[in-house]
Amino acid sequence: MQRTLWAEVPWLPSGITQACGDYYQLTKPRLILLFLITTAGAMWVAAGGPVESQLFLATLMAGACAAGSANTINCIYDRDIDYVMERTRHRPLPSGRVQPWQAVFFAAALAIIAFVLLLTVANLLSACLAMAGIAVYIGVYTYWLKRSSTQNIVIGGAAGAIPPLVGWAAVTGELSWAAWALFAIIFVWTPPHFWPLAMMIDEDYTKVGIPMMPVVNGAESTARQIFLYTLLLLPVSLLLVYPLGVSGAVYGVIALGLWVEFIRKVWSLVQTPMISKWLDRCLNFLCCI
Repeated sequence: MQRTLWAEVPWLPSGITQACGDYYQLTKPRLILLFLITTAGAMWVAAGGPVESQLFLATLMAGACAAGSANTINCIYDRDIDYVMERTRHRPLPSGRVQPWQAVFFAAALAIIAFVLLLTVANLLSACLAMAGIAVYIGVYTYWLKRSSTQNIVIGGAAGAIPPLVGWAAVTGELSWAAWALFAIIFVWTPPHFWPLAMMIDEDYTKVGIPMMPVVNGAESTARQIFLYTLLLLPVSLLLVYPLGVSGAVYGVIALGLWVEFIRKVWSLVQTPMISKWLDRCLNFLCCI
Protein backbone atom coordinates (compact mmCIF):
# COMPACT_ATOMS: atom_id res chain seq x y z
CA MET A 1 0.00 0.00 0.00
CA GLN A 2 1.33 3.42 -0.89
CA ARG A 3 1.79 5.78 2.00
CA THR A 4 1.55 9.56 1.89
CA LEU A 5 2.60 12.12 4.46
CA TRP A 6 0.05 14.67 3.35
CA ALA A 7 -3.70 14.50 3.75
CA GLU A 8 -5.82 14.83 0.65
CA VAL A 9 -6.47 18.45 -0.35
CA PRO A 10 -10.02 18.81 -1.69
CA TRP A 11 -9.18 21.39 -4.34
CA LEU A 12 -6.14 19.52 -5.68
CA PRO A 13 -6.11 16.32 -7.76
CA SER A 14 -5.11 13.33 -5.64
CA GLY A 15 -2.09 12.68 -7.87
CA ILE A 16 -0.65 16.12 -7.16
CA THR A 17 -1.19 15.69 -3.44
CA GLN A 18 0.57 12.31 -3.56
CA ALA A 19 3.48 13.74 -5.57
CA CYS A 20 3.94 16.62 -3.12
CA GLY A 21 3.98 14.17 -0.25
CA ASP A 22 6.52 11.97 -2.02
CA TYR A 23 8.95 14.82 -2.72
CA TYR A 24 8.47 16.08 0.82
CA GLN A 25 9.36 12.60 2.12
CA LEU A 26 12.56 12.57 0.03
CA THR A 27 13.87 15.53 2.04
CA LYS A 28 13.62 13.60 5.36
CA PRO A 29 11.87 16.46 7.18
CA ARG A 30 12.50 15.14 10.69
CA LEU A 31 16.24 15.40 10.11
CA ILE A 32 15.83 18.89 8.69
CA LEU A 33 14.12 20.02 11.90
CA LEU A 34 17.21 19.09 13.93
CA PHE A 35 19.45 21.01 11.53
CA LEU A 36 17.23 24.10 11.72
CA ILE A 37 17.24 24.03 15.52
CA THR A 38 21.04 24.13 15.60
CA THR A 39 21.15 26.81 12.89
CA ALA A 40 18.70 29.01 14.77
CA GLY A 41 20.58 28.54 18.04
CA ALA A 42 23.87 29.50 16.44
CA MET A 43 22.32 32.64 14.93
CA TRP A 44 20.92 33.68 18.30
CA VAL A 45 24.28 33.18 20.04
CA ALA A 46 26.17 34.95 17.25
CA ALA A 47 23.84 37.95 17.39
CA GLY A 48 23.77 38.04 21.17
CA GLY A 49 19.98 37.99 21.05
CA PRO A 50 17.18 38.24 18.48
CA VAL A 51 18.17 38.16 14.81
CA GLU A 52 16.74 40.43 12.11
CA SER A 53 13.62 38.60 10.91
CA GLN A 54 14.37 38.59 7.17
CA LEU A 55 17.86 37.19 7.68
CA PHE A 56 16.61 34.64 10.20
CA LEU A 57 13.81 33.29 8.03
CA ALA A 58 15.88 33.30 4.84
CA THR A 59 18.73 31.42 6.50
CA LEU A 60 16.40 28.79 7.91
CA MET A 61 14.67 28.40 4.56
CA ALA A 62 18.02 28.05 2.80
CA GLY A 63 19.17 25.57 5.42
CA ALA A 64 16.03 23.49 4.90
CA CYS A 65 16.61 23.49 1.14
CA ALA A 66 20.28 22.53 1.49
CA ALA A 67 19.50 19.71 3.91
CA GLY A 68 16.61 18.56 1.73
CA SER A 69 18.92 18.46 -1.28
CA ALA A 70 21.51 16.35 0.54
CA ASN A 71 18.88 13.99 1.93
CA THR A 72 17.31 13.56 -1.50
CA ILE A 73 20.65 12.62 -3.05
CA ASN A 74 21.16 10.18 -0.18
CA CYS A 75 17.80 8.60 -1.02
CA ILE A 76 18.84 8.29 -4.67
CA TYR A 77 22.07 6.50 -3.79
CA ASP A 78 20.50 4.24 -1.17
CA ARG A 79 17.43 3.22 -3.16
CA ASP A 80 18.86 -0.27 -3.68
CA ILE A 81 19.23 -1.05 0.00
CA ASP A 82 16.00 0.81 0.84
CA TYR A 83 14.17 -1.68 -1.38
CA VAL A 84 15.61 -4.62 0.56
CA MET A 85 14.60 -3.36 4.02
CA GLU A 86 10.90 -3.67 4.80
CA ARG A 87 10.74 -0.43 6.78
CA THR A 88 12.07 1.61 3.83
CA ARG A 89 10.68 -0.34 0.86
CA HIS A 90 7.69 1.98 0.52
CA ARG A 91 9.73 5.16 0.23
CA PRO A 92 9.17 7.15 -3.00
CA LEU A 93 12.25 5.94 -4.91
CA PRO A 94 12.35 2.19 -4.14
CA SER A 95 8.58 2.01 -4.62
CA GLY A 96 8.89 3.65 -8.04
CA ARG A 97 6.58 6.58 -7.29
CA VAL A 98 9.48 8.98 -8.02
CA GLN A 99 12.07 8.26 -10.70
CA PRO A 100 15.79 8.83 -10.01
CA TRP A 101 16.10 11.52 -12.68
CA GLN A 102 13.18 13.41 -11.15
CA ALA A 103 14.82 13.25 -7.74
CA VAL A 104 18.12 14.52 -9.22
CA PHE A 105 16.42 17.60 -10.66
CA PHE A 106 14.59 18.15 -7.38
CA ALA A 107 17.83 17.95 -5.37
CA ALA A 108 19.62 20.30 -7.76
CA ALA A 109 16.81 22.84 -7.57
CA LEU A 110 16.88 22.80 -3.76
CA ALA A 111 20.67 23.28 -3.70
CA ILE A 112 20.48 26.22 -6.13
CA ILE A 113 17.71 27.86 -4.10
CA ALA A 114 19.75 27.47 -0.90
CA PHE A 115 22.90 28.95 -2.43
CA VAL A 116 21.16 31.90 -4.09
CA LEU A 117 19.10 32.71 -1.02
CA LEU A 118 22.10 32.77 1.31
CA LEU A 119 24.22 34.68 -1.19
CA THR A 120 21.62 37.42 -1.64
CA VAL A 121 20.24 37.73 1.89
CA ALA A 122 23.29 36.73 3.96
CA ASN A 123 26.78 36.36 2.47
CA LEU A 124 29.03 34.20 0.33
CA LEU A 125 30.62 32.39 3.30
CA SER A 126 27.31 31.05 4.57
CA ALA A 127 26.31 30.02 1.05
CA CYS A 128 29.57 28.12 0.53
CA LEU A 129 29.27 26.44 3.92
CA ALA A 130 25.79 25.19 3.02
CA MET A 131 27.17 23.68 -0.18
CA ALA A 132 30.05 22.18 1.81
CA GLY A 133 27.51 20.50 4.06
CA ILE A 134 25.88 18.88 1.03
CA ALA A 135 29.28 17.80 -0.31
CA VAL A 136 30.40 16.24 2.99
CA TYR A 137 27.11 14.40 3.54
CA ILE A 138 27.08 12.99 0.03
CA GLY A 139 30.79 12.58 -0.73
CA VAL A 140 32.18 11.61 2.66
CA TYR A 141 29.28 9.88 4.41
CA THR A 142 26.97 8.49 1.71
CA TYR A 143 29.43 7.52 -1.02
CA TRP A 144 32.65 6.85 0.88
CA LEU A 145 32.05 5.72 4.45
CA LYS A 146 28.50 4.49 4.93
CA ARG A 147 29.08 1.16 3.17
CA SER A 148 32.76 0.75 4.02
CA SER A 149 33.60 1.78 7.61
CA THR A 150 32.29 1.44 11.16
CA GLN A 151 33.35 5.08 11.61
CA ASN A 152 30.83 6.20 8.98
CA ILE A 153 28.57 8.09 11.37
CA VAL A 154 31.52 9.57 13.30
CA ILE A 155 33.40 11.15 10.40
CA GLY A 156 30.32 11.63 8.27
CA GLY A 157 28.68 13.32 11.24
CA ALA A 158 30.66 16.43 10.36
CA ALA A 159 28.00 17.16 7.76
CA GLY A 160 25.33 17.38 10.44
CA ALA A 161 27.54 19.74 12.44
CA ILE A 162 27.83 22.29 9.62
CA PRO A 163 24.39 23.99 10.05
CA PRO A 164 25.57 25.96 13.14
CA LEU A 165 28.48 27.25 11.07
CA VAL A 166 26.04 28.38 8.38
CA GLY A 167 23.91 30.20 10.94
CA TRP A 168 26.91 31.85 12.58
CA ALA A 169 28.39 32.95 9.26
CA ALA A 170 25.03 34.31 8.09
CA VAL A 171 24.95 36.66 11.08
CA THR A 172 28.62 37.65 11.41
CA GLY A 173 30.19 36.93 8.03
CA GLU A 174 32.98 34.96 9.72
CA LEU A 175 33.64 31.89 11.85
CA SER A 176 34.89 32.45 15.39
CA TRP A 177 36.07 29.88 17.92
CA ALA A 178 32.55 29.90 19.36
CA ALA A 179 31.15 28.80 15.99
CA TRP A 180 33.58 25.89 15.93
CA ALA A 181 32.60 24.99 19.50
CA LEU A 182 28.99 24.67 18.32
CA PHE A 183 30.25 22.49 15.47
CA ALA A 184 32.12 20.32 18.00
CA ILE A 185 29.05 19.90 20.22
CA ILE A 186 26.98 18.48 17.36
CA PHE A 187 29.92 16.40 16.13
CA VAL A 188 30.46 14.77 19.54
CA TRP A 189 26.71 14.35 20.15
CA THR A 190 26.05 12.52 16.86
CA PRO A 191 27.51 9.07 17.71
CA PRO A 192 25.68 8.65 21.05
CA HIS A 193 22.50 9.79 19.34
CA PHE A 194 22.74 7.60 16.24
CA TRP A 195 24.32 4.39 17.50
CA PRO A 196 21.37 3.48 19.77
CA LEU A 197 19.18 3.87 16.69
CA ALA A 198 21.54 1.56 14.81
CA MET A 199 21.33 -0.93 17.68
CA MET A 200 17.55 -0.94 17.32
CA ILE A 201 17.67 -1.89 13.62
CA ASP A 202 20.96 -3.80 13.44
CA GLU A 203 19.25 -6.71 11.67
CA ASP A 204 18.29 -4.41 8.79
CA TYR A 205 21.85 -3.12 8.50
CA THR A 206 23.17 -6.70 8.56
CA LYS A 207 20.78 -7.70 5.79
CA VAL A 208 22.04 -4.99 3.43
CA GLY A 209 25.72 -5.16 4.43
CA ILE A 210 26.06 -1.75 6.06
CA PRO A 211 28.95 -1.95 8.60
CA MET A 212 27.38 0.07 11.38
CA MET A 213 29.22 -0.13 14.69
CA PRO A 214 26.69 -2.44 16.43
CA VAL A 215 26.72 -4.82 13.46
CA VAL A 216 30.51 -5.16 13.31
CA ASN A 217 31.61 -4.70 16.94
CA GLY A 218 28.49 -5.78 18.81
CA ALA A 219 26.16 -4.07 21.27
CA GLU A 220 28.53 -4.15 24.26
CA SER A 221 31.43 -2.45 22.46
CA THR A 222 29.10 0.11 20.91
CA ALA A 223 27.59 0.93 24.30
CA ARG A 224 31.04 1.59 25.76
CA GLN A 225 31.89 3.95 22.92
CA ILE A 226 28.57 5.74 23.36
CA PHE A 227 29.49 6.26 27.01
CA LEU A 228 32.89 7.77 26.11
CA TYR A 229 31.38 10.20 23.62
CA THR A 230 28.73 11.19 26.15
CA LEU A 231 31.42 11.88 28.77
CA LEU A 232 33.18 14.16 26.29
CA LEU A 233 29.98 16.01 25.48
CA LEU A 234 29.82 18.01 28.73
CA PRO A 235 33.25 19.69 28.60
CA VAL A 236 32.73 20.46 24.91
CA SER A 237 29.32 21.99 25.64
CA LEU A 238 30.69 24.12 28.48
CA LEU A 239 33.31 25.69 26.20
CA LEU A 240 30.58 28.19 25.31
CA VAL A 241 30.57 29.32 28.95
CA TYR A 242 34.32 29.21 29.55
CA PRO A 243 36.64 30.21 28.01
CA LEU A 244 34.60 31.49 25.06
CA GLY A 245 32.07 33.39 27.17
CA VAL A 246 29.26 33.51 24.62
CA SER A 247 26.76 31.75 26.92
CA GLY A 248 26.01 32.37 30.56
CA ALA A 249 25.20 30.49 33.74
CA VAL A 250 21.65 29.60 32.67
CA TYR A 251 22.93 27.73 29.62
CA GLY A 252 25.60 26.06 31.76
CA VAL A 253 23.11 24.80 34.32
CA ILE A 254 20.71 23.52 31.66
CA ALA A 255 23.53 21.80 29.77
CA LEU A 256 24.75 20.17 32.99
CA GLY A 257 21.26 18.97 33.93
CA LEU A 258 20.62 17.47 30.50
CA TRP A 259 24.03 15.84 30.47
CA VAL A 260 23.44 14.22 33.87
CA GLU A 261 20.23 12.65 32.55
CA PHE A 262 21.97 11.66 29.32
CA ILE A 263 24.89 9.99 31.11
CA ARG A 264 22.51 8.19 33.49
CA LYS A 265 20.62 6.59 30.62
CA VAL A 266 23.80 5.76 28.73
CA TRP A 267 25.22 4.07 31.83
CA SER A 268 22.06 1.92 31.91
CA LEU A 269 22.79 1.00 28.31
CA VAL A 270 26.36 0.01 29.21
CA GLN A 271 25.04 -2.25 31.96
CA THR A 272 22.42 -3.92 29.75
CA PRO A 273 23.13 -3.13 26.08
CA MET A 274 20.02 -4.87 24.75
CA ILE A 275 17.75 -2.21 26.28
CA SER A 276 18.67 -0.04 23.31
CA LYS A 277 15.23 -0.50 21.79
CA TRP A 278 13.76 1.95 24.25
CA LEU A 279 16.87 3.98 25.08
CA ASP A 280 16.98 6.21 22.01
CA ARG A 281 13.43 7.34 22.60
CA CYS A 282 14.69 8.75 25.89
CA LEU A 283 17.74 10.36 24.26
CA ASN A 284 16.05 12.15 21.37
CA PHE A 285 14.98 15.12 23.49
CA LEU A 286 18.64 15.78 24.37
CA CYS A 287 19.53 16.96 20.85
CA CYS A 288 19.94 20.56 22.01
CA ILE A 289 22.40 19.93 24.87
